[in-house]
Amino acid sequence: MSQPIQITESGQEYLAELLAKQGVDDIAVRVFITQPGTPYAETCLAYCRPGEEEPSDERVELEKFSVYLDKNSLPFLEEAVVDFNADRMGGQLTIKAPNAKMPKVNADSPLEDRVNYILYSEINPGLASHGGEIRLIQMTEEQVAVLQFGGGCQGCAAVDLTLKEGVEKTLMERIPELAGIRDVTDHTDTTNAYY
Repeated sequence: MSQPIQITESGQEYLAELLAKQGVDDIAVRVFITQPGTPYAETCLAYCRPGEEEPSDERVELEKFSVYLDKNSLPFLEEAVVDFNADRMGGQLTIKAPNAKMPKVNADSPLEDRVNYILYSEINPGLASHGGEIRLIQMTEEQVAVLQFGGGCQGCAAVDLTLKEGVEKTLMERIPELAGIRDVTDHTDTTNAYY
């Protein structure tokens, strides 16, 4: 798979120096975007000690260190460049992610990518205030999107209404080829419900 993000040589040198100062063996860098696909998207670089990465992260081996890329951020990291510009004051690490606020999806993109894009850019930001998140689990052969409601959506009495009315309406309006949506979550689990 092509690396979605490019870290220039000067960027790698600088990050390698910063990592060395942490005094932690095998410390890596993790790249993620908060609120990807929204006008508020922020591209973040963080230290990642062994075990702090997410199981779904994509690992990229560079010469001097590893980089973990957040799976949800991958489509938004296309063409991103991390660079270091040295100057008299020491220099500055810059991250340019032209697709952070809007990944490259269009009418020709796979159905799955378009569903994910609408979930991440339009639906999930609205659910975040309730601690909820909706993920696409799979697309069936009948073009039905199977969704999983996580966080505060689970066990919430309003989830069926939310699911049927808001999410389905939005997705069906935006993606005419979509046949419908189904929910895989078990709503009898109310441990994390938001009322």
